[in-house]
Amino acid sequence: MLRSDKDKITRLLKTARGQLDGLIKMVEQDRYCIDISNQLLATQAILRSINKQVLQDHLETCVKEAFETGEGKLKIEEIMTIIDKLIK
Repeated sequence: MLRSDKDKITRLLKTARGQLDGLIKMVEQDRYCIDISNQLLATQAILRSINKQVLQDHLETCVKEAFETGEGKLKIEEIMTIIDKLIK
């Protein structure tokens, strides 16, 4: 993973953590359900974005390297396991 990608992912994870902390406060304060749901959706969107970046980095580095060394089959199986989880 590139350093710039690590920095971006770390920043986004901290943003998501901040949103989760905000969600906890919203629930504790008995805030309006729709407001909580909207905040949940925003947090999920950030997490999906992070996952997409991590998987893209994985494909561009680990998977590419595995195919160059003849070890691509295992990486395909790993990606398929992730895809199965994503589509459930």
